[in-house]
Amino acid sequence: MKTINKLATVFFLFVVLCVNAQGGGTPNQPGDDGTGGSGTGALATPVDMYVYVLGIAAIIMIAFFTKKYTAAKA
Repeated sequence: MKTINKLATVFFLFVVLCVNAQGGGTPNQPGDDGTGGSGTGALATPVDMYVYVLGIAAIIMIAFFTKKYTAAKA
């Protein structure tokens, strides 16, 4: 059973590394025919505004669940 778990983990990591959620498109170049948007071509995500909030929430959740599970074992 341990071998199956190791193989499943390696397969999962391989699949995750092969999959990319962001397209590899090229940004708009000067002299294009005018199709497409303007700018540098960088993709903006609304998650970028909340990185600090998500980090703080993660730390709070880690502390909460660590305390909860250590109290349950005692």
